[in-house]
Amino acid sequence: MASGLENEFVTLHEIVKAAKIRLNANIWDYLIGGTETETTLRRNRMALDSIAFRPRVLRDVSKIDPSSEILGKKIRLPIMLAPVGSLESFEPGGGITVAKGAGAGNVGMLISSVTTLKLEDIVKGGNGPKIYQLYVRGDDDWVADRVKQAMDAGYDAFCITVDTQVYSRRERDIAKRFVKSWRTAATGQDHQAAFSWANFKKVKDKFPDVKFMLKGIGTGEDADIACQHGVWAVYCSNHGGRQLDHGRGSAAVLPEVIDAVKGRAKIAVDGSFSRGSDIVKAICMGADWVGLGRLYCYGLAAAGAPGIERMVELLEEEMKEVMGLLGVSSLKQLDRSFISAATPTNLPGVHSAFPLMHEGY
Repeated sequence: MASGLENEFVTLHEIVKAAKIRLNANIWDYLIGGTETETTLRRNRMALDSIAFRPRVLRDVSKIDPSSEILGKKIRLPIMLAPVGSLESFEPGGGITVAKGAGAGNVGMLISSVTTLKLEDIVKGGNGPKIYQLYVRGDDDWVADRVKQAMDAGYDAFCITVDTQVYSRRERDIAKRFVKSWRTAATGQDHQAAFSWANFKKVKDKFPDVKFMLKGIGTGEDADIACQHGVWAVYCSNHGGRQLDHGRGSAAVLPEVIDAVKGRAKIAVDGSFSRGSDIVKAICMGADWVGLGRLYCYGLAAAGAPGIERMVELLEEEMKEVMGLLGVSSLKQLDRSFISAATPTNLPGVHSAFPLMHEGY
């Protein structure tokens, strides 16, 4: 299946530009911004730009397969569409449209609990693997009820976000006095602040067969504790630089998380992953999947579900190029021998992976 946008969008730059043109200025700033000084956001890119490739030559790369699998299902690329609140602000269909795009692109997706749509309707939107992501807004019984709802609706796994115990100061929004409707409707932040390992254990013990993922792990120590609690997957993330300011870039944290997990759980990572080369770097380090947040929202805003599918097509082209030039034909051949520490050459920023955006393109 093809997106039908092969001529309209021939680079990822063009998708980003189209999204900016079509989005309300407040929504655009909400999408691209981070917290306070936006240091963590920039460090996400700096961490990725601090990794260089070590290519091998004279290997047969006449057939290159960048596909992966999740939950026993083959996916086109080792990516997940990360949970993003307020998807309806980018495109009226919100999570349903994203599910259609993920299904057409044959990639995994996490759907955020911050949505006006019913979780049952979203899961029917497309046929790709789906994980339900929760912000804790109630007590243990409330969380257990949401797990049951999601599993009964047909989701494949359940993700709890753990790095939002205090809501951050996102000054792009605050300075504009932009009041987000999905935030004014949110209640129960005190439950998120109080949610602890003990609470997670209670919920997990109640659902021993559910595959639980914890999103927002930022140290090897917490990755180890998560594995001790028997999680299915550890999601290394700093919320796209939108929560704790002055944090480390995700790509810099990932190696210690992988070393701490020691194969006991699957590993996902996000944080300004914007190009096929970024995804390949994560796989080289040992991640199973890469979460994409802003990038698929650009596709969603630019052209709805086909825009998301086109984003996947372009990432696939980029990944095949990188893999071929590294001398590998499948993701299984990638390891840390293909990467090396290096000095970044670009000033990091939310769009530093798209240099044409800064050249009057």
